[in-house]
Amino acid sequence: MDNFYLVGLTGQSGAGKTTVSNMFKNNGFAVINADLVSRSVTQAGTECCKALSVHFPTCFDDNFNLDRKSLGNIVFNDKEKLKILNNTIFPFISKEIDKEIKAIVRDGENLILLDAPTLFEADIDDKCDCIVSVVADFDIRIKRILERDGIPVELVKSRFSSQLSEQFFISKSDYIIKNNTDIENLISDTDSIINQIKENANDPKESSKKS
Repeated sequence: MDNFYLVGLTGQSGAGKTTVSNMFKNNGFAVINADLVSRSVTQAGTECCKALSVHFPTCFDDNFNLDRKSLGNIVFNDKEKLKILNNTIFPFISKEIDKEIKAIVRDGENLILLDAPTLFEADIDDKCDCIVSVVADFDIRIKRILERDGIPVELVKSRFSSQLSEQFFISKSDYIIKNNTDIENLISDTDSIINQIKENANDPKESSKKS
């Protein structure tokens, strides 16, 4: 399948990725939300849940219903447990994403955005023709999440500690959006990148990462 152009969107928590994702959608991109895919593959009784229950038995009942809060409390405070979670769940997510891409292409669409907070951790960045990352300063991101979610600041910082650094995103991405100011600047920067990506997608000389 080489008749589509796949953009990977990722970035730091609280940086504004959701706003950027919505802008891509409003500009004609079909969006695959990896968080929704993750929830799909962890519905009660799935093969993914059965595999996870081997490593996290206290987070499941007899029908393989996942207690997401309990699992989150475990993995966000233990990097080794987080690694086990990721290694178990990511292959299921990757397989489902491939299915969604095929379905979108069958429907005649060729511009696709893969909205994936853990794009790099899941090793699904190789599926993408280009990668856009949204970043912002530490204090700004904390303030946004506290206002949005109303959770303790200690929990926010704990989650940040398990995430990739800004420098990592800069080094691994084709486009970087630094969202440290206001919504007007975010819109302007995103519009510019969307236009560049559309030009590349229509360029027959543009190299593809897809095998």
